[in-house]
Amino acid sequence: MHTAARLGLFAAGAAAVFTAAFVAAPLVIPADASAAWTSNEDDHMTTAEPGHGDEHTGAAASADDVRGLAVSHAGYTLTGLRAPASPGEQGELAFGITDAAGAPLTDYETSHERDLHLIVVRTDGAHFRHVHPVIDDRGEWSLPFAFDAAGTYRVFADFVPAGHGETVTLTTTVDVAGGFAPEPRTSDATAATVDGITVEVEGELVAGAERELVFTVTRDGEPVTTLEPYLGAYGHLVALRQGDLAYLHVHPMGEPGDGVAEAGPEISFMATAPTAGRYLLYLDVQLDGVVHSIPLVLTAGAGSTDAAGGAAHDGTHDDDHDDGHDDDHGEAGR
Repeated sequence: MHTAARLGLFAAGAAAVFTAAFVAAPLVIPADASAAWTSNEDDHMTTAEPGHGDEHTGAAASADDVRGLAVSHAGYTLTGLRAPASPGEQGELAFGITDAAGAPLTDYETSHERDLHLIVVRTDGAHFRHVHPVIDDRGEWSLPFAFDAAGTYRVFADFVPAGHGETVTLTTTVDVAGGFAPEPRTSDATAATVDGITVEVEGELVAGAERELVFTVTRDGEPVTTLEPYLGAYGHLVALRQGDLAYLHVHPMGEPGDGVAEAGPEISFMATAPTAGRYLLYLDVQLDGVVHSIPLVLTAGAGSTDAAGGAAHDGTHDDDHDDGHDDDHGEAGR
């Protein structure tokens, strides 16, 4: 489908937009800075339907629109993380979520076909995993797990508490012993091949300005038109800001069966990077019952800041943007 036509179809309310779901582990961000950011987050929080509060706030994102900053937020805390201690060790990754009273949280709302989404990635951006643990009667989440390499890993738990109405993202770190050989991303990568599947991304990121990113999927040089639904969509995108691993999580425009979204070769996202800088992108697609994760890298250019000191924009993003996007629309869930 031609890009212009696709944008016209989706402008009525099918766009999923990056928002600043910033996540900073305690070992990375000082406590005083985290506390200040938490205050900012409360000031900027918007109301949305359950599982639909991260990707679209009705305004361009700014550096102050921060969410999910640490191991504890909005009265919920990630506790008791256990994980294998060395690479290749077969073990269990387990943790709990407690509420403001310190009681285990056991009641969740389904978001993108799961009650909780877990992202595990090394702090240099390597060894990305998106997995789905199971919960027991005591409220502990767990799954079999083994780390591929040594290093410090960030763990993101993404969920919607029942009755809370918004997605909560909590994070912590885990150290895996052994020799650590960092693999930092030092340049953009707009194409990558994993398991014989090649993904190319077209488009740009501009701080505070909404832009379309189009991912094209091919296999053995042929366009893929048989993408299978995964978590309620034909593709699933996670983005991490390089440096502090600020966490952003979106789904493509449209969904299977809506009469608009197609099963490839193109998957489109509307994306607003909160700040300039390099972003690590991880696109998950499912083919023949197997999920493949393809890493890409884009650098967001700097936008301008309005006179009131609000959200950044590049001057091409019209003030009537909201005409096609309701403020409470979006799919924040994981």
